[in-house]
Amino acid sequence: MSELFIKLGVNPEIQKVLNAKNILQPTEIQSQVIPLFLKQSNDIVATAKTGTGKTAAFGLPLLQLVDVQNSNIQALILAPTRELAQQIHTQLIDFGAAIDGLKVSLLTGGSSLKSQQEELNTTPQIVIATPGRLMDLMERNALSLKSVQHLVLDEADEMFQAFKEELQTITKALPQTKKSYLFSATMPSQVKDYVHNFMSKDVLTVAAEMEVKAHADIEHQYTVVEPIEKLDVLLHFLSSQEGNRGIIFCRTKAAVNKLAKNLAKRKISSGAIHGSLTQKIRDRIMEQFREGHINILVATDLVARGIDVKELAYVVNYHLPDTVENYVHRSGRTGRAGEKGLSMTILQTEEVAEIRRFEEELEIQFNVVGKADTEDLESNKMIVWANKVLKSKLDKSIPNEAKEEVRNVFNRLSKDELIDKIVSNYWKENKGKHNS
Repeated sequence: MSELFIKLGVNPEIQKVLNAKNILQPTEIQSQVIPLFLKQSNDIVATAKTGTGKTAAFGLPLLQLVDVQNSNIQALILAPTRELAQQIHTQLIDFGAAIDGLKVSLLTGGSSLKSQQEELNTTPQIVIATPGRLMDLMERNALSLKSVQHLVLDEADEMFQAFKEELQTITKALPQTKKSYLFSATMPSQVKDYVHNFMSKDVLTVAAEMEVKAHADIEHQYTVVEPIEKLDVLLHFLSSQEGNRGIIFCRTKAAVNKLAKNLAKRKISSGAIHGSLTQKIRDRIMEQFREGHINILVATDLVARGIDVKELAYVVNYHLPDTVENYVHRSGRTGRAGEKGLSMTILQTEEVAEIRRFEEELEIQFNVVGKADTEDLESNKMIVWANKVLKSKLDKSIPNEAKEEVRNVFNRLSKDELIDKIVSNYWKENKGKHNS
């Protein structure tokens, strides 16, 4: 067994599981949090970025502290997305494999409320939930939080963007005697307000591995456009990446939907993924993306935290991310397993100053890419149109006589002449028009 985990206070039963999984050396956040958590003497605020071992930092001591003979909910873990909640659930089940009588329940959208109410009847000691689904079940009196001794808020900065009121309501429903453990990559004002209003005055602050670095194998580019040009420039970029797989990031769910519709109108195979979609739909789209049935994913930052797909050639920041951490998270989807990656950002003039900030804080260099000239954009529109025609379904309602007359007209031309005339006609009628 690893003496390092022994020194942190992790019991032999759990250490055997860690050894079997070849988890031998604790990360910095685990070394700092686990002993404090096991003491149960103070609330804890931990700042640590994604990928530093936070789940084990709170999961291992929780597993050790719960009483499997007690049929009440003793620990509540809240996460901002279904994907993250599922990851936490999977890890806690794995870590607690040797604990007889342990029950861990997952409460997120994507499953029926009825099935989750039945799940709660099995009397779990630990509940992992998204705030929205937990509120739904609380409103139906499907569970009691009166016995909760430990509250964990994971990715708190992300959670407060979407669930500020729900988090406050949930916290007020918990016993005042509970211990709270808040994990966050950043400490925006909303998180600080929560710490001040809902956590103890003697809260302990832990910071670990907070240096944010961009991946060395990624080329960072940006191009500056007028708002009306943005979609055309994106389409031109996607045309240059024909056959490659990538993710396009938008700031909001509405923007994801709008862009996905614009791509679909042009017969560009893509999938949209954001928090308002059902889990079934999100799982199906992710499966299509992983298996290569679609090459482009349009996503929000929050949902993208659950995306781990290999062999992505590029990411596109269709909207600039709000934080340096989110930029690293986005760009880090590409350039994996020793492969080179590309992060392209499409900017408006007033956003260029933000690029300078990203360069300074991340110690990276962005290459400026001149936007395609008008003729290139027009040519790309024509190619998009041609692909749309190629992939369009035949209209069987057109009278055969009309089709035959058109064939007779075009039969006078060779294949090359016909293509030349169609292209010339498109160019004449559409040059200078902007796509919606």
